[in-house]
Amino acid sequence: MTIKKPKLSFWQIFNMNVGFLGIQYSFGLQQSAINPIFLFLGASEEMLPILNIAGPVTGLIVQPIIGAVSDKTWSPRWGRRKPFFLIGAIMGSICLFAFPLSPALWFAVGLLWILDVGNNMAMEPYRAFVGDKLPESQFSMGYQMQSLFVGAGILLANASIFLFQDWFGGGQEIEGTVPKWLYYSFFIGSFLSIATILWSVLKTPEIPPTDEELSEINKHKALPFMERVKVPFVEIAKAVKDMPKFMWKLSAVYLFQWYALFVYWQFITPLFRVSLGYDTSEAAAQAAKMSTTYNVVTAVVALVLVPLTVRFGGKKVYALSLLGTAIALFAIPYIQDPVYVLFPMVLFGIGWAAMMGIPYSMVSKVVPQERRGVYMGILNMMIVIPMGIETLSFGPIFKNLLGGNSVNAMLFAGLFFVIASILAMRLNVKRAKKEYPLDS
Repeated sequence: MTIKKPKLSFWQIFNMNVGFLGIQYSFGLQQSAINPIFLFLGASEEMLPILNIAGPVTGLIVQPIIGAVSDKTWSPRWGRRKPFFLIGAIMGSICLFAFPLSPALWFAVGLLWILDVGNNMAMEPYRAFVGDKLPESQFSMGYQMQSLFVGAGILLANASIFLFQDWFGGGQEIEGTVPKWLYYSFFIGSFLSIATILWSVLKTPEIPPTDEELSEINKHKALPFMERVKVPFVEIAKAVKDMPKFMWKLSAVYLFQWYALFVYWQFITPLFRVSLGYDTSEAAAQAAKMSTTYNVVTAVVALVLVPLTVRFGGKKVYALSLLGTAIALFAIPYIQDPVYVLFPMVLFGIGWAAMMGIPYSMVSKVVPQERRGVYMGILNMMIVIPMGIETLSFGPIFKNLLGGNSVNAMLFAGLFFVIASILAMRLNVKRAKKEYPLDS
């Protein structure tokens, strides 16, 4: 038996997603501030990919396991997904407070591992939370609202970076130390990480499981401890075996999309040291302006994409947005004005809004309710595996094939987005026994 879920109002969907603001503020700092901190603490550019391996590894391990465990969890007081993203938010808050105080590179790298565990613990249940609460007719609105908060959270993080650099930066950079102007962005993130999650936890009740689901959960609780430990791994293996064909096709898109995104985030600051002749502080601030610009666009267009996907089909909107992102990356290295170089981020922002909403809406339509948590975890595996491949492979590629040139790194990322766009045109949603294009 399935529960007929009531439609939620705009503000109910809004409150449900507020917690994503804090999670994405943290990810915004990871995109724009973590690599500059590594550079401040003495890392070389070719080391950046491998220093970022914490995200892919923790995402690969933590999210699918947490997804499978949360599927088998229910507390009348705390719910199913809430305990996990609350614990993750507390971990993230502590790490963000400590990060700019890092005395050495090894300490910052270690904190990144813990921070990524917390962020991944919060992220996956939140994706499943939206699918749990909403009827299928509101999936697009729910996930595009998440996309809006993705943009807003990263926007605030990056705006804080370049504003604090402008207000409190300047002076000579001291090798081996993190400049004081970066501290404030992390302290704000520490507060938002826990405060926004608490807002959603207190404002949004979870839907209780059906009698059949509760029976399965109670059977799981009755198992011996070691058997319960094995269950998430068994669930993941079964889910992969039964995975819809659509998700296999999406994994091919994600391979090129997320590899390219990781290259962009790691090398945009080094790029501006070359193309604009900036020092590391100035380059980090310019990179933050780039991220702020594309996330303003994301926040504006996220909900606009909902009627566009209904009219033209998610597949076409998604593929076109990836192509626009490629065009942006091809243009950035050749624009030598700090204002004009922001213009390509309009295309990047549209692409980011699509990437953060459309695939999740698609997947929610093709996976069963009772396994949504584990499948959202597997979807994240499709994100972190390409990132892991990038962290292991791109350092040698950058040094030996691209001549250690960050301009070439950006062009390489643009080419991968073109490939992702082509592959996205193969995506079809399977309904019942017939496969329909997403245009239908």
